[in-house]
Amino acid sequence: MADWGPVFVSVVLFILLTPGLLIQIPGKGKMVEFGNFQTSGVSILVHSILYFALVCIFLMAIGVHMYTGS
Repeated sequence: MADWGPVFVSVVLFILLTPGLLIQIPGKGKMVEFGNFQTSGVSILVHSILYFALVCIFLMAIGVHMYTGS
C-alpha cells in the first residue's frame, strides 16, 4: 500500500499558497491582497516559509496518512 498523504497535502498546499492566485502576503499596495495574479520576491519568500511550516505541521506533527489499494 502506498502512503499518499504527503503527496496530497503537498499538492493542496502548493495550490492554495501560490502567491497571487488566491491570496498574496504582502501585497503590492496593501498588506494582504486577494486574487490579483501578481507576485513579488518578498511575497514568494513569505509564501514559501508558510508552505514549509504547514507541511511540517501536517506531515510530522499531525501525521496525515492516506492509503490506497488493497
